[in-house]
Amino acid sequence: MKFYKTLGMVWTGVALAFASAPAVADDMDVLGQFLEQNFPVQNDPMEAFALSHADQVEAQAALAGPLLSSQSALIFNNKTGEVLYQKNPDRVMPIASISKLMSAMVVLDAHLDMNEPITITEAEIDRLKGTGSRLSIGTTLTRGELLHLSLMSSENRATHALGRTYPGGMSAFVAAMNAKAQSLGMTNSRFYEPTGLNFQNVSTARDLNRMVAAASKYPLIRKNSTSNYGSVWTANGRQNYKNSNALVREGSWNIELQKTGYIREAGRSMVVKANVQNQPITIVLLNSPSSTTRVNDARKIESWMLQRRS
Repeated sequence: MKFYKTLGMVWTGVALAFASAPAVADDMDVLGQFLEQNFPVQNDPMEAFALSHADQVEAQAALAGPLLSSQSALIFNNKTGEVLYQKNPDRVMPIASISKLMSAMVVLDAHLDMNEPITITEAEIDRLKGTGSRLSIGTTLTRGELLHLSLMSSENRATHALGRTYPGGMSAFVAAMNAKAQSLGMTNSRFYEPTGLNFQNVSTARDLNRMVAAASKYPLIRKNSTSNYGSVWTANGRQNYKNSNALVREGSWNIELQKTGYIREAGRSMVVKANVQNQPITIVLLNSPSSTTRVNDARKIESWMLQRRS
């Protein structure tokens, strides 16, 4: 009976409200106004809990790390030696053109003449993946120009020519790549050729962090990998090249060294040594679904590091 009495009071109040309400379109929700004034809604206990613990939840999310699309990832503080975040850091995976950082170190370790002219031959044609190149057969560039294109634009023919003209030929070059990897403690890495087109060129995020640390000690690798544009004369005329990394092209990041990579088996990958939120870090991202998600992962890391500081 109490319920029906209360209900009757509600409808009586509604009727009075309708009778006294002005006939204006914006004020027609009389029932809603009456209920809001006379029967205030109690706060949702779950909502109240969430609001009261918002800061705690946000802090826990910051500790958990960014939500990345890449299948393997590592964030390393180069100043403190601390691993800030890791995701499958020891999973052995194809690394595609990230291999070119190792190729560059092998070239520079040999102290070869960087002004020596090298001609692109049919040996440089990609018979593994069938990729094309604007370095046409018969093009002659210096070893230094080839190294620049290899690191900046990930030019496969340039990289192959560097290996082919190494003392002892390609087999000696690949042997030197693997010897260098072992000397750096890259125990889960293996190289079969210099470009990364072979999916058997494999490593881990943890090993690649070691490789980036070593490669960053070479001024020419730092300079070439972060160069924005380049132009060379080929057998088919002048060709202009740009950096393969969107983060470099955009210019908003303070990048010391970088290298991107892609083949179907490896997905979209990237290593970056940069100063992010005033922290010197190395980022390794392996097997991201697309170029967009690869860059977005890097930006998520930047936002996450800002969140950690606040």
